[in-house]
Amino acid sequence: MFEIEYKGGNAVELATKNVTIVFDPKRSLVGLRDIIVNGGVEVGTEKRFLTGAPEYKLNIDGPGEYEVSDVAISGFQISRQLDDPSKSIAEGTFYTVDVDGTRVAVLGNIENSLSEEQLDELGAVHILVIPVGGNGYSPDAEIAANLVKAIEPKIVIPVSYADSSLNYEVPQDSVDLFVQAIKAPVKEESKLKVKNGLLPESLEIWKLKLSI
Repeated sequence: MFEIEYKGGNAVELATKNVTIVFDPKRSLVGLRDIIVNGGVEVGTEKRFLTGAPEYKLNIDGPGEYEVSDVAISGFQISRQLDDPSKSIAEGTFYTVDVDGTRVAVLGNIENSLSEEQLDELGAVHILVIPVGGNGYSPDAEIAANLVKAIEPKIVIPVSYADSSLNYEVPQDSVDLFVQAIKAPVKEESKLKVKNGLLPESLEIWKLKLSI
């Protein structure tokens, strides 16, 4: 069994019985307290989203293969052109996490689409975590919806969308735009719990409540 919680911005926390993995835990970038888990693992889709805190037993900041307790993590490099021409191309990493026979993909702030090669790297994804807020910071609703259709997960968890309690670098769109673009059933829960690999037969949107 494992659980996924939404922590605001791009941050999500995946916890098994043996390890807690936090993606993009530097929440001070959006006005919240950074997430630090003693003995946990922090993973950055971009290096600036990592805390570097010594309390973490492992800091993952780029492509590679990683075995952590009962979890296998794979990172794949991706580049995106920032909207601001004065800034260079941003280098990032998207990840797959294999746990209990279930594959979770965490995309981060990717550009408009994934290549066929990158889709092959993702493989068969069961749960997809994807930013949807747009405005040059992350994929917008339409781009995110197209990515969901290409990846074909059973569950999609939108992140990085407008929230009055968060202070983004640029304004983010409402998650409702993504929901309208997908037209799939929506579940609003505090966390996603996956037990024995049980997943819905068709696509569901899990709009997880912000966990401070």
